[in-house]
Amino acid sequence: QVQLVESGGGSAQAGGSLRLSCVASVYTSGNCMGWFRQTPGKEREGVGRIYVATGSTNYADSVKGRFDISQDIGKRTMYLQMNSLKPEDTAVYYCAAVRVRKYADCLNFRWIDFADWGHGTQVTVSS
Repeated sequence: QVQLVESGGGSAQAGGSLRLSCVASVYTSGNCMGWFRQTPGKEREGVGRIYVATGSTNYADSVKGRFDISQDIGKRTMYLQMNSLKPEDTAVYYCAAVRVRKYADCLNFRWIDFADWGHGTQVTVSS
């Protein structure tokens, strides 16, 4: 099991930026790491994910061009740089990990397929 700890959440004005970090107890090339978010009464939704082995990333349409996922393997950390924030980005943000065999699995897995989760960090964007 992988322990994940998110940090960096907080408040921002619309148009502003925040950077979230996710430190993993184990960060291996066979993992797919993802960022997800959830608001009360709604299902958890994918924000983006990174295939650790290659650094390939994929994003939800709602954040494409505004959010960027990166990683520092030596620090066992994944980042989510959020720019041009909108009030609708307000949510609890979670990082998650799952072991995969190939990049296609990383793209196709739903949030329920991810095995390990952090506790989440609140992001609030005001207009």
